Parts: sequence; structure tokens; C-alpha cells
Amino acid sequence: MIEVANKSFTSDVEAADALKKSYEELKSEIGKVIVGQDETVRLLLTAIFCQGHCLLVGVPGLAKTLLVQTIASALDLDFNRIQFTPDLMPSDIVGSETLDNERNFKFVKGPVFANIILADEINRTPPKTQSALLEAMQEYAVTVAGQKHSLSKPFFVLATQNPIEQEGTYPLPEAQLDRFMFMVSLGYPSYKQELEIVKNTTSNIKTQVNKVLGADEILAFQQLIRKVPVADNVIEYAVTLVHKTRPETEGAAPESNEFLEWGAGPRASQNLILAAKCNAILTGKYSPDIEDVKAVAFPILRHRIVRNFKAEAEGVSVENIIRKLL
Repeated sequence: MIEVANKSFTSDVEAADALKKSYEELKSEIGKVIVGQDETVRLLLTAIFCQGHCLLVGVPGLAKTLLVQTIASALDLDFNRIQFTPDLMPSDIVGSETLDNERNFKFVKGPVFANIILADEINRTPPKTQSALLEAMQEYAVTVAGQKHSLSKPFFVLATQNPIEQEGTYPLPEAQLDRFMFMVSLGYPSYKQELEIVKNTTSNIKTQVNKVLGADEILAFQQLIRKVPVADNVIEYAVTLVHKTRPETEGAAPESNEFLEWGAGPRASQNLILAAKCNAILTGKYSPDIEDVKAVAFPILRHRIVRNFKAEAEGVSVENIIRKLL
């Protein structure tokens, strides 16, 4: 007997079917507000079920913030939004110690103490402040004045980022980029989608997004994803793919030696398998295959490989390199 919140399932298969059903309901609720962006919604929900974090990259006005707020509305979780600005300080994120009326130090929690954190325009603030999220994302705790404070679970950071080419932005430290399971690149909507967006957002119709999942259910589904069996050849494929990205190593691909400065680390291999497990469940399978690894390869590798000068000079994109490696 498997307990998920107040529901009981007789087997892992039944629990997996319940996860797929909950995913479909979540997509339906989010679709009330967000037009298109199906792939982005799938990846965001995959990150949540895999206990990962997600970085959304796109120019302003593509509903990145609205998308995260809508997902938070469909999940019965605490939600805080942090607007990153050039003058934001680390204490504005994690909290600080203040003197109370009896002149004793008291810790005042910052906005990071919630289940879902929307780090809006994360690259608008200097690296020192960006790094305030590092411990929270990895350890699920923050340290202030030598005291460690645990964060409530589940905990996700869903960050939005404007392209680096725009003025007034700072590149994210590599250590922080690696903490994000996915980097999702948002494009412009199609003509038909934009027509629908304009119709929906310029009328007086108010849309109600219903709660689908709570904290206990999400935590149970995260454990379920970990239990999904994976064949050895799928793990070997994922690890081989990551090794191909590392220039001047034994398993490096010719494209990596020619166009990459450095490749992805072991966290990429771990995330490929975790995300493939979740992708399999969400598509009605009970064990991932190589196609599931391929389905999540781009958003996992995109921010973990760095092009060299030759690739930039010749206009060889990260996506082109990953496509050749696959």
C-alpha cells in the first residue's frame, strides 16, 4: 500500500498513473491563462516533480512571470516573488537578524522562506546577491550569522532571465547555472496564439485557476520518480552523451574538441536520468528509454556547455552542437 497525501495506491504503477492524471489536470488549469508554451509548461512541471530548479530565458513580455505565478496558483503551496534589481542585497533574500524590544537578536525570515520562489529577472542583480540563492537551492537551508535555518519542502526556484545581450544584466556564475536543472528558452508566440492572447488579456473576463496538488502529494510524487527503474543501456547513453561534451577527454566528440571551451559535469548525467524518468511517467510509460533522454537533453545541456572563440566567430550555436552530439 502506497500513501500519497490522503490517497492510497496498491502499487507504484497505480501511483504513476495518478501522477500522469495530476499532470494532465495541471496542464488544463495552466492552459486557462497561458496560451501555447506547452513544452515550457511540461519542463517546468518536470523540474518540480524531480525536485529541481528551472531558469526561463526570454525577452520581456513573453509571460515568463505570469507562467510561474499561474503554476503557483495551481499548486497549493506558499509562493513568494523576489524582484531582482541592481541594488538588491543578500539579506533582502534570505533575511537578517534585528534587535527586538528586549534588545535580543531575532531572525526575521526573508522571502526565500516559501515553497515556490519566483526569482524575477535574476540576472539584473550582481553575482554577490545571486549567490545568496546557492545554498538554498542545493542545501534547502540558509545560514545567517552562523545559524542554519532549514527551508520548508518542497522548495523550487523558478527564475526568469533576460538575454545577456541586453543592457544592465550580469552573467550568472557557472556554479549557480549548474544548480538549475533546466534552462528553458522562450520564443515569440505564433500569429494565431498572439491573437488569442490579445483577445483574452484585453477583455474583462477573469479566469479562476483551481488548486490541483498540495505539498504532501508533490513530495510523494518526487519519491515515486526516484523509484522508477531504468535500464543500464539508458544510463550508459546519458553518461556517454555528457562525456561527449567534454573537450580533450577520452570520450569527447569531434564537435566538442573543435567548438567547446568546457563541457557538462556529473550533475548533467544525474539530471538527464531523473528528467527521463519523469518524462516517461508523464507520457504513460513506466520506465524511460533513450527517446526520453533525448526529449530532455537540450534544456539540461544548454547552460552547462561553454562555446569557445571559434564557435562564436563562426556562429555555431549551443543548440547546433547538442543536435550533432545527439
